[in-house]
Amino acid sequence: MNRIDRISAILIQLQSRRVVKAADIAERFNISLRTVYRDVKTLEEAGIPLIGEAGVGYSIMDGYRLPPVMFTKEEATAFLTAEKFVEKLTDASTMANYKSAMYKVRAILKTTEKDLLESMDDRIAVFKSVAIPETANTDHIQTVLHSIAQKKVLALNYFAQHSQEHTKRYVEPIGIFYLSGYWHLIAYCRLRKDYRDFRTDRIKNLTVTDDHYTDEHPALKEYIAQTAKEKDLEAVVILVDKSIHSHLENQKYYSGFISEKHIGNSIEMTFLTASLEGFARWYMMYGEKAEIITPDSLKDRVRVLAEKLLQRNFSLT
Repeated sequence: MNRIDRISAILIQLQSRRVVKAADIAERFNISLRTVYRDVKTLEEAGIPLIGEAGVGYSIMDGYRLPPVMFTKEEATAFLTAEKFVEKLTDASTMANYKSAMYKVRAILKTTEKDLLESMDDRIAVFKSVAIPETANTDHIQTVLHSIAQKKVLALNYFAQHSQEHTKRYVEPIGIFYLSGYWHLIAYCRLRKDYRDFRTDRIKNLTVTDDHYTDEHPALKEYIAQTAKEKDLEAVVILVDKSIHSHLENQKYYSGFISEKHIGNSIEMTFLTASLEGFARWYMMYGEKAEIITPDSLKDRVRVLAEKLLQRNFSLT
């Protein structure tokens, strides 16, 4: 990217948020802070009313706006691709909002870009996997996001898989993310008095209450990183014969299941576990049809347990 294009992109970035840190600009364009300062000075000399504060960042004076931005063909195609994903992987409310925004984006495109999107529309497709639950009839995602923005408590009826119970929860949401085919809500649960991970497909109904919460919760990324660190999670990879895979379906999540992929007649399964001891004992239930890939410490623990089992139950007297 040449300097003129970069400066224009920086100006757009400055308009996208109330305050933009110099470090964020440097990271996005892979440039030094000195270069950022020089580019910002160029914008100021061009008459852009910028406000900068050391240690805080840059912002544009209220009331200043550029005319609508023109998109490149590549950017327009990226919008169309994202639309296909939103249509299949989010809920009805999010999809409707995105389509509304896309109409506005299309409205400011040049004629050639509009023609490009029309010609590409039926050449991009995203298919929902049978493993991904249907979420089109729910509005959980937008409801959660609105409650986070307004700092309002959510009331939800939740089906807990481990206890097979329906419970009423009042939670203070901190974020939502998509992983392995499911949307997850991370929130502080007032019933359990701790943070919990709620899978949205197990939320039977959800409403925003009038109760505001004031406690400062960590950002979603901070929570996930801190949780993994505190729990000292360890990665486990095993190779399972396809003949027993179906028997593990309802148990794998209790052992920290993350992902899986098919390899010939076997399935490679990846877990994050906080207890190798517990995982080793679970593994022994089907170990004759599976193989431990990593870690070696899990192999050692299974070996010790197997030897104790033999000595206790099959020793010759």
